[in-house]
Amino acid sequence: MALMIAMLLAMLDNMIIGTAMPTIVGELGGLEHLSWVVTAYTLATAASTPIWGKLGDMYGRKGSFLTSIVIFLVGSALSGMAQDMGQLIGFRAVQGLGAGGLMVGVMAIIGDLIPPRERGKYQGMMAGVMALAMIGGPLVGGTITDHLGWRWSFYINLPLGAVALAMVSAVLHLPKNRKKAKIDYAGAALLTVGITSIVLVTTWGGTEYAWGSGEIIGLIVAGVAAIAAFLFVQTKAAEPVMPLHIFRSRNFTLMSVIGFLVGFAMFGAVVYLPLFQQAVQGASATNSGLLLLPMLLSMMVVSLIAGRVTTSSGKYKIFPIAGGALMVVGLFLLAQMDTGTSRLVSGVYMAVLGAGLGFLMQITMLVAQNSVEMKDMGVASSTTTLFRTLGGSFGVALMGSLFTTRVQDTMSERLGSAGAGATAGSAQLDAASLAKLPAAVREAYQHAVAAGTHSAFVLGAGVAVLGFLVALFVKEVPLRGAGPEAPATPEAGADADSDADSDVRSDSGTGAGTDSADQAGREAVAR
Repeated sequence: MALMIAMLLAMLDNMIIGTAMPTIVGELGGLEHLSWVVTAYTLATAASTPIWGKLGDMYGRKGSFLTSIVIFLVGSALSGMAQDMGQLIGFRAVQGLGAGGLMVGVMAIIGDLIPPRERGKYQGMMAGVMALAMIGGPLVGGTITDHLGWRWSFYINLPLGAVALAMVSAVLHLPKNRKKAKIDYAGAALLTVGITSIVLVTTWGGTEYAWGSGEIIGLIVAGVAAIAAFLFVQTKAAEPVMPLHIFRSRNFTLMSVIGFLVGFAMFGAVVYLPLFQQAVQGASATNSGLLLLPMLLSMMVVSLIAGRVTTSSGKYKIFPIAGGALMVVGLFLLAQMDTGTSRLVSGVYMAVLGAGLGFLMQITMLVAQNSVEMKDMGVASSTTTLFRTLGGSFGVALMGSLFTTRVQDTMSERLGSAGAGATAGSAQLDAASLAKLPAAVREAYQHAVAAGTHSAFVLGAGVAVLGFLVALFVKEVPLRGAGPEAPATPEAGADADSDADSDVRSDSGTGAGTDSADQAGREAVAR
């Protein structure tokens, strides 16, 4: 329960704050810096994610997890007390530093306590938390802002965080392991520069700056140079932040790629589906979280079923393949939506996409963790999480660029210069701006949004095809830990074509632990 609360904290925050942003800007001013409230949080989260994973491996999972919760709560309290936009941006960065350790901590702790064969049981719970955050976040944010004020959008984290701290401290018992090796400061700094550059390119490209501008080109060059230097440093460091040997496992590398593609499709859908339903289908922005209900419920149910089947059978290869195929079909169907598509039909299309995501969301983490030794559980969890985060950044940026271009082109085609002027400031008009438009312009904009979402989801479907092809190469390596019938032996499924996978299996005796240790782990997570 404590781990689920911490996971909810990390996922709920941006959903709540997004609803409160208009009120925050109205009180603090600084509209020109509005995007940095989100960007600062996202940058800090992405940059700190791999570092938290490594710190947990080196100095103990529980201590680093508790520290990340404390930092997140300090950032939340300070953000609630901010007196101007500059302070809020800085405090949001502090909050993001803590958030980077929350998701990684949850995944790595479950990886420590529960053997992979048993871990599928918890997939439904994690998918449920994600669905709850996406559905409930905007509703909670709107209610809090209207009745308590925007500062409580941050303060609401404090009681939840206090409960998580108390429960983790009291009932979570993990083995203490401390390594004497020094922290790879050079690697951490280079990775931070590289990730920051990548996220800024995807955030600013096509919006703040043109894709061919000097600023974007400079960021790309800086990012590539930093990542190249980081890879070199990792080959020399005594205790690298991201040990490159984990990528020798074919399954781990494939799961990282699939995680990136899942993030690309999922975050793109989360951004542009509500926009289509609000602009074209006339849905209320207040209930934007509910608009995604078909996708999220489907994702949660399918994830739960896939987890149960994995636990009972120990088989999982079919799930990435099925998930990839359903993702392609779902995104292709969503690309067919137009101004005449009903909410029922779009809901069915979303459910198909949700089923695909349900097969993939937790399986990617499960297989990635099963592909490394226990000593690398933290970096495996953080690396997989990082690839998914970066995929989301690229998905929103590239789909957004296509969407904006198509909207503006369609408006120009239908209305000439008057149409282009209507969306000159932004291709995403809110409900109030849309209502003020003349009927002819509003109708043209609805067709333009339909055309824009078509282009965005066609791109998403193309990316999903790549994910499906990658999934075909996943190897069925037996999951560590006892199943309901018999324990998986280290020799099971041995295959000469992957030395890394064989190495991981030979480590399964120490990784999964004894039956009594597994039982203790399950009891700790249940508490």
